[in-house]
Amino acid sequence: MSVPSYAPALGATSVANAVNALRARGLRLSAARRLLLEALFAAARPLTAEELAGGDGGRVPPCDLASVYRNLETLERLGLARHVHLGHGPGRWHAAGAPHEFVVCERCDAVQALAPGALRAVREAVRAAVGYEPRFTHFPLTGLCPVCAREDGDVRP
Repeated sequence: MSVPSYAPALGATSVANAVNALRARGLRLSAARRLLLEALFAAARPLTAEELAGGDGGRVPPCDLASVYRNLETLERLGLARHVHLGHGPGRWHAAGAPHEFVVCERCDAVQALAPGALRAVREAVRAAVGYEPRFTHFPLTGLCPVCAREDGDVRP
């Protein structure tokens, strides 16, 4: 049996909750970790480590990329951050407070976070067909978004 590479999400819904969780586990809150948590909780979408190191468009001060990766690894190990692979390109990171499942367009790279339970019928169909319990938190469900499907003439009732 394999062991997951990260802890279950801690359910931190704010920077303050995440800070308390860090301290409760005996870790100190460095300025770099605080800025990283602030950026993750403020982001409307998952961000690359490069975006985080670059300051996320001026939302936080830029910092060292290696430091960002080290801190993201620590935050993921604690259950405060998660990474997801949204198509081609680097992994992206988001706060792990609430479960996130994603869909991504293969053509335009549009990404949509889904409400919990939105893919329940898909999971049930996969479970019935092959017995697996699918998850779309690390690798999203891919396909064509409604706009690209219309342009492609691939709209189905």
